[in-house]
Amino acid sequence: MQTYLTGLFTMLPLIVAIGAQNAFILRQGLLREHVFAVCLFCAVSDAVLIAFGVFSAGWLTGIAPWFSTAMTWGGAVFLFAYGARSFLSAWRGGAALRAGARAGSLGAAIATAAALTFLNPHVYLDTVVLVGAISARFEDKTAYAAGAMSASFLFFFTLGYGARLLAPIFARPRAWQVLDVLIGLVMWAIALKLVTGVGAAAGLAPGA
Repeated sequence: MQTYLTGLFTMLPLIVAIGAQNAFILRQGLLREHVFAVCLFCAVSDAVLIAFGVFSAGWLTGIAPWFSTAMTWGGAVFLFAYGARSFLSAWRGGAALRAGARAGSLGAAIATAAALTFLNPHVYLDTVVLVGAISARFEDKTAYAAGAMSASFLFFFTLGYGARLLAPIFARPRAWQVLDVLIGLVMWAIALKLVTGVGAAAGLAPGA
């Protein structure tokens, strides 16, 4: 259960990060257009990428023992940069949500969701690289992956169907600034935990 919860709470702050995909889901929720299909597509896409990251990371660690450490340090650097970007965004001022024009057909909505998902390099950094790197620390990778996948399903469907409740709040730039600051703090906290874990492991290594 603890491993499952770790996966859940590792993925949540990553997926909450402000981006075009989340803004699109909010927009679909506001317009009540193809909400279920769009949320399901984004969640399943994340699940596939998470599974690849978690289980391919374990395979690579088996044939290259240094891979886990390299991935962990790389993930820590990425998280630090991600957090810094969130703080910078908060300092510059958030952007209010604009619903825009209607998406139209289901095909058009899914095509847009696919582009925002698979053409965004941060999706791969979050789901494959970072989540995969952290999973190397756990024996029960299935529970960890399930937790991370649950976070995607929970967040996307909450965002899509709760959009009408969130719209009045996130129509104000100040709300985006507060969220950016919170995301930055979480990113840096996870980065520190990763680096501390690596340092502790090095200290226990023979000859250290």
